[in-house]
Amino acid sequence: MYLCIDIGNSQIHSGVFDADGELLVQFRYNTTHVGSSDQFALFILQVLRENSIDPKQIKRVAIASVVPSVDYSVASAFIKYFKITPLFLKPGVKTGIKIASNNPGEIGADLIAGAVGGINKYPNKHLLIFDFGTATTVIYITPQAEFVGGAVLPGIRLMMESLQNNTAKLFTVNISAPKQAISKDTRMAIQSGLYYSQTGAVKELIAQVVHEYAIERRDLIVIGTGGFATLLNASSVFDDIVPDLLLLGLKEILNINE
Repeated sequence: MYLCIDIGNSQIHSGVFDADGELLVQFRYNTTHVGSSDQFALFILQVLRENSIDPKQIKRVAIASVVPSVDYSVASAFIKYFKITPLFLKPGVKTGIKIASNNPGEIGADLIAGAVGGINKYPNKHLLIFDFGTATTVIYITPQAEFVGGAVLPGIRLMMESLQNNTAKLFTVNISAPKQAISKDTRMAIQSGLYYSQTGAVKELIAQVVHEYAIERRDLIVIGTGGFATLLNASSVFDDIVPDLLLLGLKEILNINE
């Protein structure tokens, strides 16, 4: 079995794949709670056993991390308790994609994993992949598996926290799709602003990519992933929602590097 782990700024998203590539179970952990290697290992062991998976069945581990401060503890957990040295997605690891951006070393491992997952699901296609995490990111991939580049904007939760922390009278709200754009109370007005700032950015970025790269919209596959993708697709801005896209990419990277 394969264990794939996406370490994000807010959460760690993990999944176990069987030998046939089927995703058997997914689970999450708060990144700030990683602590020592012992603490993290005990969490992983408990989750596996609660899902009737013998930890000894885990043969390989792949990790995409954008939080270097926890990498040592996570790696040590697998070395100490699983006798496995995990494969961290970083420069030098085979991915099957070509990097066309100016500074390849600056590209987050999460973006690479998402790109590989998208290509594996939709080969030989123009891909625009939106990942809604702490930050909202978008990357463009050509049919030749070329990673062209992307854009980054504050995630929807960061936007909400910024409003709360930097204004005197605004407050935290439940993040949800508003019933209408213009609202008659403050709570719904905040929800509307958060929602449409993200969906509006998605629509504009799609339009700009179609224009700048002379692509017919019908030839572009727009994928949404991350925590808020399903919510934001109430506006039908995506062609597909793939919540486990990064895990699928990591599984494919393990296959490539086998």
